[in-house]
Amino acid sequence: MILEFKMASRFPASAQMKIMAAGMPQQGGMYQRQQFQQPSYGVQRPTGTGSPMPMRMPAPSGSHHYSPNVPRASLAPGAAAAMEQARRRQDLKSRRRKKKIADKVLPQRVRDLVPESQAYMDLLAFERKLDATIMRKRMDIQEALKRPIKTKKKLRVYLTTNFHTPKPDAEDEEALLPSWELRVEGRLIEDPNNKTEVQRKRKFSTFFKSLVIELDRELYGPDNHLVEWHRTSTTQETDGFQVKRPGEENVKCTIMFLLDYQPPQYKLDPRLARLLGIHTQTRPVIVNAIWQYIKSHNLQDAHEREYINNDRYFKQIFECERMKFSEIPQRLSQLLMPPDPIVINHLINKDVPENKRVTCYDIDVEVDDTLKAQMQSFLLSTASQNEIATYDNKIYETVETINNLKINREFFLGFARDPQEFINKWVQSQSQDLKVMTDVVGNPEQERRADFYYLPWSQEAVCRYFYSKVQQKRAELEQALGIRGT
Repeated sequence: MILEFKMASRFPASAQMKIMAAGMPQQGGMYQRQQFQQPSYGVQRPTGTGSPMPMRMPAPSGSHHYSPNVPRASLAPGAAAAMEQARRRQDLKSRRRKKKIADKVLPQRVRDLVPESQAYMDLLAFERKLDATIMRKRMDIQEALKRPIKTKKKLRVYLTTNFHTPKPDAEDEEALLPSWELRVEGRLIEDPNNKTEVQRKRKFSTFFKSLVIELDRELYGPDNHLVEWHRTSTTQETDGFQVKRPGEENVKCTIMFLLDYQPPQYKLDPRLARLLGIHTQTRPVIVNAIWQYIKSHNLQDAHEREYINNDRYFKQIFECERMKFSEIPQRLSQLLMPPDPIVINHLINKDVPENKRVTCYDIDVEVDDTLKAQMQSFLLSTASQNEIATYDNKIYETVETINNLKINREFFLGFARDPQEFINKWVQSQSQDLKVMTDVVGNPEQERRADFYYLPWSQEAVCRYFYSKVQQKRAELEQALGIRGT
């Protein structure tokens, strides 16, 4: 079947076409169902009598040439405008969130007009240098906080002895017998020269992992001569310890303190301690000392760098000819022991006058440096950041106002120089903006002329248009007859 169409009188005879239905794409013996939607008409300027309404055709296929003003696909003008407005709002929000240092810079045109603005640009450059310096210092502080910051201080331990005489009229059985009481207390000795240092008061028990008081075994027997305290996860911290026993004789006692090192410290094997010159230290310090010894004595293998060729001292200590560097922590664990406790031999003497029954001992302890708390508060402080952000927002708003004023100035200067040319360009610019806002495509000025439709793309467009109409009618007919496509 041949369908013959005659073109309108405005097309020449050479443009008349015959569309062979059999020549259309087929699939499975039937015509290929390719639905072409009838083109919609965009919002245009008002057209007078005889001015043709622009028609959008579907995009041609293959290698045919067609007008670049004809889109391949288009949305409804209302939907496209809504999507465009939503995209613009999203971009505006994103720009507000991502204000950069460039938003503070004044345009070169403003700097040329106002030479005094160079002072602001100098301040802006200084601010960038200051921000870089502060950021570098913050990173240095963060790295420093990863390492333990300790300072050594004196912990003064007070051993106080009190004797209680029996009371015949007391109801308590313990009060009927003579007894003594030993109190173990302590506090940190602050530096009197450092007036600005404020140290939070710590409980006495926080300095120790365990405390053992051993009394005379002959006087109190094997079951009552030891008093022990060990730290647990549920330990309640206290300001001191108290031991009370019956008796009025002089008593020898041994008090052992095991310090609570943070981070943990270990006592080295005597051979390794003599070799490294370290008695008690943390594990990282010990490993670093071993590595320094290896480097200073050239013990690293020249070919297999991961191996250590032990010298005669390392052979005795680690009991091997050579070892990998990764094996050192494991082998080192066998050479580390808990640190020695601090031992105080004390005599509970009844004959000492009452005003001399307090004995003091000073113990070296490591406490957190007060500078660490200041560094942490500096990193966590947000008051200055909020204030800086407020000033930055004011600067952004001021620079934006200046840019708007610059645009207004250029607008009115252009109008003052050449009003006619300015109005023509302004109307042309507004027309382009209107086309973007209303999703108008193409060139209305070209589309209103007849020559526009004599271009080569029109033949393909007309073919596609009528083909889509034929397919639409065919589908309607098949649907009415109840014929299903295969």
